[in-house]
Amino acid sequence: MDSFELNKILGALLATCLGVLTLNIAAGAIFAPGKVEKPGYAIAVPDQLPGGTETAKPEPAEPIAVRLANSDPQKGQTAAKQCAACHTFEKGGPNRVGPNLYGIVDRAKASHEGFNYSAALKAKGGNWTYDDLDHFIASPKTWLPGTSMGYAGLSRGGQRADLINYLHTLADNPVPLPKAAEAPAAAPKAADAAPAAPPAQGAPAAPPAQTSPAPPPAEKP
Repeated sequence: MDSFELNKILGALLATCLGVLTLNIAAGAIFAPGKVEKPGYAIAVPDQLPGGTETAKPEPAEPIAVRLANSDPQKGQTAAKQCAACHTFEKGGPNRVGPNLYGIVDRAKASHEGFNYSAALKAKGGNWTYDDLDHFIASPKTWLPGTSMGYAGLSRGGQRADLINYLHTLADNPVPLPKAAEAPAAAPKAADAAPAAPPAQGAPAAPPAQTSPAPPPAEKP
């Protein structure tokens, strides 16, 4: 094979490589994806968690003492089933993702033996009052930022009262339910109209009314 034939072969190979490179550059310019401002994926957050658990948007509710007076612990026991995956309720029950809840009412916060509480709850201090339980169950992360409890919250005030009433029964000596504030006494009825004031002293008395004299009898014919 002479040099002329070899040059033709090499030229053809070079032209092919240049053609492929040109097509690659052109395709990259045409089909290049747009550059996003911030890398990542958009995650849609549902209004409700699986199982119908609502996100933490508590409804306006009456004071817990008023709701507890009308609550039903049996309904609360049914509501507590959604908590059974993370908590136990019987006396001496084990801790799970959350601590055992027997005797939770008026128990010191972050005090159940063997459970690793969040730093936020350890710093909260005090005992679990009915009001604290109501706010915490309504929206844990709103009432206690930094809590490790992943529950979104129970928005319905009446259902929270049923649940708290059930929790109150889980004790050797249940803490009495708070009494709802009594309604204010009815305002006294308006007094009868006051009698007319007597005339001022020294004022002249009104003259007696004058009567017309009777007409004379008619004469007989």
